[in-house]
Amino acid sequence: MNEEVQLEINDRKGFFYIEVDGKTEAKMTFVFAGPNKIIIDHTEVNEGNNGKGFGKKMVTKAVEFAREKDIAIVPLCPFAKNVFDKTPEFADVL
Repeated sequence: MNEEVQLEINDRKGFFYIEVDGKTEAKMTFVFAGPNKIIIDHTEVNEGNNGKGFGKKMVTKAVEFAREKDIAIVPLCPFAKNVFDKTPEFADVL
């Protein structure tokens, strides 16, 4: 079972997601706000996957993406904002 976070970008928006056995079990959407910023607007984890850390894995992947691309993240999604609030080492991308 591969629970690696994947990324898909379509023009000015995109999403991070986790597939398990070929089915998308978690998804975190974002939109680009100019060339140097993304806004995380929604995080969703399918029922039965709560407590597996899928949400935090996706936020962590978003932070890695932001660092690679030298962009900032605005976590409008309450879940993502909570992860940022509890993870001071992610503050460099805010």
